[in-house]
Amino acid sequence: MAVHLFRIGKIWHYRFQINGVRIQRSTRETVKHKAEAVAAKVFHRAKLWTRGDEPVPTLRELADQWLAAHESIVSAHYIRLISTFARLHLYEIGDVPIDELTTPLVEAALLEHRRAHAPATCNHWLTMLKAVCRWAVRRGVIPVVPWQVKLLKVQRSPRVTLPISTAMDWLAAVDEYAGDREALSLAVRLLFGLGLRECEVLSARWNWVDWARRTYTPGITKGREADPVPIPAWLFDYLSPSRQATGLMVCNSNGNAFAPGFVRRAMQAANAACQIEGLTPHRLRSTFATLLSEQGLPVQTVQRLLRHKSPLTTMRYLEANLSAAVDAQASIAQQAGLQTQQKHGGEEVASNTEQSHAE
Repeated sequence: MAVHLFRIGKIWHYRFQINGVRIQRSTRETVKHKAEAVAAKVFHRAKLWTRGDEPVPTLRELADQWLAAHESIVSAHYIRLISTFARLHLYEIGDVPIDELTTPLVEAALLEHRRAHAPATCNHWLTMLKAVCRWAVRRGVIPVVPWQVKLLKVQRSPRVTLPISTAMDWLAAVDEYAGDREALSLAVRLLFGLGLRECEVLSARWNWVDWARRTYTPGITKGREADPVPIPAWLFDYLSPSRQATGLMVCNSNGNAFAPGFVRRAMQAANAACQIEGLTPHRLRSTFATLLSEQGLPVQTVQRLLRHKSPLTTMRYLEANLSAAVDAQASIAQQAGLQTQQKHGGEEVASNTEQSHAE
């Protein structure tokens, strides 16, 4: 950027020339990176003015432009997220030109969002706003994102996975709710057995099953991958009687795809029957990853099966193996003399050494 920053006292000033005209002003800022942002915005506006370009769009207009540009290149799920953000959650900043968005304005909009929504959704709101504004920077609409608001520190809720000992009963409860709607039962088994995303289940097709190799390769994925996933024997046997040459694997009676969220009620009914709280389609994907990890599968292989770009993303899906932790705790206690193994009725039981001494 052809802008020179200099300081007079504690205040930063900027100076630049455009079309032979020298412009020098105060940024009114004492922090250099804030002064740079002010100078960049002024310089960008000056260039637009001299070129006679279109005015900087408002946030609402920018969101519409983002949707038009990304409609065919990002997932339908992400399009829905940005669309909902643009329609319902712009508040007072929707009609503000994006180069005039300031930290106080964004903070005020975030506060308004927080009044009506759970705190955890505030970071999601900020993520959507950043995505749109950073796209404007890449397109050259604005030189920098003109606001800085940090993500909130939110207390995370415990994340549930399906206990392996409860899996059969839980799937039976799903089948009971589904009745003759076999598509529901099949969809849940694809989520649990292959670790698919819900959108990948909605688009699943029979012709993507390799019956000879017993693998399934999702043909429409979030990251545009085409990686095969082994089909476990129990799921292969479940799929075989319904085998078809082509067509949707999960569809309604008319052969059309279901809408997102169609398995949630069946899963909620199964959760209630098995006294499990908060198990969702995406938590089944986490269950798939965690169970593979607990069987000793390397994280790189789990990453490949989940089709993640980074192993760090995969790590967030893996829950702690508490059974292994219990065994490790018992081993430590025994080595420290805090716990010994005694025979009682033909079975080994743990006893507390300190309690025995006290008695």
